[in-house]
Amino acid sequence: MKKIILLVESGSDVTPELARRYGIAVVPMHVSFGDVTKDDGDFSTEEIVTYFRTTGKIPQTSGCNPEDFVKVLDRLHAEHPEAQILYLAYSAVTTCSFDSARVAAEGRDYVTLLDTQQVSAGQCAVTVRVARLLEEHPEWSVEEARDMAAKIAKKTRMAFIPRNLDFPKAGGRVSNVAALVGNLMRLIPCVDIVDGRLIVTKKYRGRLEKVIPQFIREYVEENRLEREELWAVITPGFTDDLKALVEKTAGELGFRTVNFIPSGGVITTHGGPSAVGIAGYQALD
Repeated sequence: MKKIILLVESGSDVTPELARRYGIAVVPMHVSFGDVTKDDGDFSTEEIVTYFRTTGKIPQTSGCNPEDFVKVLDRLHAEHPEAQILYLAYSAVTTCSFDSARVAAEGRDYVTLLDTQQVSAGQCAVTVRVARLLEEHPEWSVEEARDMAAKIAKKTRMAFIPRNLDFPKAGGRVSNVAALVGNLMRLIPCVDIVDGRLIVTKKYRGRLEKVIPQFIREYVEENRLEREELWAVITPGFTDDLKALVEKTAGELGFRTVNFIPSGGVITTHGGPSAVGIAGYQALD
């Protein structure tokens, strides 16, 4: 019998393989293509790139609503009536999902909530590490698991870089002039997750092939990440050559493993094609 079930949104980019391996439940976030709204995970993220190329616009993302959570919570409780559910949430300052989950969890004493203040690969990294620890410590209570998850979340770091500024411009996150100048100068912003918010902390200049090694080296060293494993989320169009470059750079830094995960609809919409994000762990105190 599973004592604690981990629950995340699709924006965590927990892959179906990881979800099956660790018994992680996933609630879909949503992506709207004009008047058509789809559940994240129910369509190919290539559709987002195609939509942009066809319309010049990017889709709109939205968090999970209370009904999304009620549906999944009801199913999990029916299948595992004795289990506790630990919801490791997508950063609450970026989406309505956490508030929706809180509404859905009212009157359910088997649901515990934690804002990870992480997104995408960062949230995935937190969730998988907690899942592994739960396998090692089946005796843990949900409170012990939540407290450990909170420690891991505070020691997890994530950032990503897009190929160019086309998607941020289309999404209204930069002006047309700034995007034009940035693209002409081949400026690539580094979007860091700071206290749960997506913040541009620096800008690189040059082609993606040149920037990727610099970005990974600086981020890993500045954040003093453990060198056991690195998580890398990649959006559509990220080539095998670029993946090899990520692996080469990570290997030179001493990482034993690089876990590549394909992006879902949320981070694809924010980053555009050929974007890459990395996440890793700082040592726990």
